[in-house]
Amino acid sequence: MHLTTIRHEFVEYMPSELDEGVFYISIPYALAVHKCACGCGNKVVTPFSPAEWQLIFNGDTVSLSPSIGNWEFPCQSHYWIKEDTIRWAEVWTNEQIADGHSRDTYELEEYFARRVAESVLKHADTKVLSLWKKIRHWFYR
Repeated sequence: MHLTTIRHEFVEYMPSELDEGVFYISIPYALAVHKCACGCGNKVVTPFSPAEWQLIFNGDTVSLSPSIGNWEFPCQSHYWIKEDTIRWAEVWTNEQIADGHSRDTYELEEYFARRVAESVLKHADTKVLSLWKKIRHWFYR
């Protein structure tokens, strides 16, 4: 039973029991959860971040990018959620799945490495500015 549409519902907390065909979205927790669209019943969790999934709400429907590849599930379903519609992808080979995992891991590591580097630079800039304030204060007392 492959779904072709999904209904979105904005929630603060995820329900303990998920309804089939409902895409639960928690903006405060930057997370969406739904049952796999193939009908296998597995829970699919998609965290929102620049390195993972992005949610688009146009005021009426939702879209999720990139696609959802449930490679760890026996079903290995692969689909997009575009404007509350499930768009099914072709079946991937084991090589394509491995390449996708490698790419996802690399992009996630790069994202967090950039975040750490930005934080270090911001902290260094703060120290330099603090030193300049002390020097100015000393000269202009």
